[in-house]
Amino acid sequence: MDSASLHARASKLVPGGVHSPVRAFRAVGGNPVFFKSAQGGTLTTVEGREIVDFVLSWGPSLLGHCHPEVVKAVQEQASTAFSFGMCSELEVELAEMIHAKIKGMEMLRFVSSGTEATMSALRLARGFTGRDGIIKFDGCYHGHSDALLVKAGSGVATFGTSSSAGVPADVVKHTIVVDFNDLKSVEDALKLTPIAAIIVEPVPGNMGLVIPDAGFLLGLRRLCDQYGALLIFDEVMCAFRVSPTTAAELFGVMPDLFCFGKVIGGGLPVGAFGGRADVMQLLAPLGPVYQAGTLSGNPLAMRAGLETLRLWFNGKGFDKTESLGRDLDALMAPVVAGRGDVKWIRLGSMFTLFFLPEGAPLPKNMEEVRRCDFGRFGRFFQFMMKKGFLIPPAQYEANFLSTAHTHAQLKAYAAATAEFLAIDK
Repeated sequence: MDSASLHARASKLVPGGVHSPVRAFRAVGGNPVFFKSAQGGTLTTVEGREIVDFVLSWGPSLLGHCHPEVVKAVQEQASTAFSFGMCSELEVELAEMIHAKIKGMEMLRFVSSGTEATMSALRLARGFTGRDGIIKFDGCYHGHSDALLVKAGSGVATFGTSSSAGVPADVVKHTIVVDFNDLKSVEDALKLTPIAAIIVEPVPGNMGLVIPDAGFLLGLRRLCDQYGALLIFDEVMCAFRVSPTTAAELFGVMPDLFCFGKVIGGGLPVGAFGGRADVMQLLAPLGPVYQAGTLSGNPLAMRAGLETLRLWFNGKGFDKTESLGRDLDALMAPVVAGRGDVKWIRLGSMFTLFFLPEGAPLPKNMEEVRRCDFGRFGRFFQFMMKKGFLIPPAQYEANFLSTAHTHAQLKAYAAATAEFLAIDK
């Protein structure tokens, strides 16, 4: 069975034939590719073709796919229990590991996804502060809960309007959307209404990789302190990617709450939110803020997380991915040198090649990312697929490296990129 046939079968039963919209490849043309296996830094399609993977399940595969020690641990756990719906020792062990390694994680609670983590963190922030308003940034994605499915107005601080059908206006009326890297727009928003929390990807990966300006995150911390709001770092995507632990560690700015996704479970469905103990203690059963989940802390995800993070820390995983990142910088430098139509950016094991109008600066917010040449990016995506590389099927998404990638794969990626730029002008 090939990908086209599988997509046709799926489309009879599944909207668009996919279970998450970006997999439809609508932004880059063509049809979805179906995969049957993964190993290390590569995926294998149902047609049997091996492809170097820079998507890595949208980030969490720090060690690449199917690391043998993680696979063994999950197999052992699967023979014991998939789920208890009750407490287990494994969830205590993983919580202790995360608490020990991540500064500021005084208490935490496991959930089943990054979306659930951000949704729950915002509810908790509202319960703690007694306020309704929240601030988010245009281009920062925090999952698909109703209150966060909003978009900016004219680039000025404005109350959000829904960016999805089915979301009542009353749900998003308390969400204000401002510009990343613009502290003035944040302070303007804080003056509009009492704000419970500012939620931000400290290193955004959902508008391509965008780096915070010097002092921006520290400025958010100071504004939150000044106006009595909580600061929430959504590190679903950037945790363990830009430092051995968190972006908070890299930039020396401590949020009140963190949100994590499946990276803490080796790619299995899991998430967590946590931070200040005095805030977290408002969660039921200790406090009045309700949150629950049958699969929260399920033993398969806990075991996978324990083994993945053990290998990450003991094997100095970040040192390995950072070394690969420096190699990739060196390989890409001559490819983009002297060009005004593309910009290369990398931080840790995240990277993006932006296709921009001639002479445009490296984007620092979503408005500047929107100026990209999306048609050209689509051609680049299809070209790279033919050359054996899976990159995210949207200019808006960051690429990722893992400890399993090789210098030879990076060299081939740079060569293929140079070939594309030479023929597509």
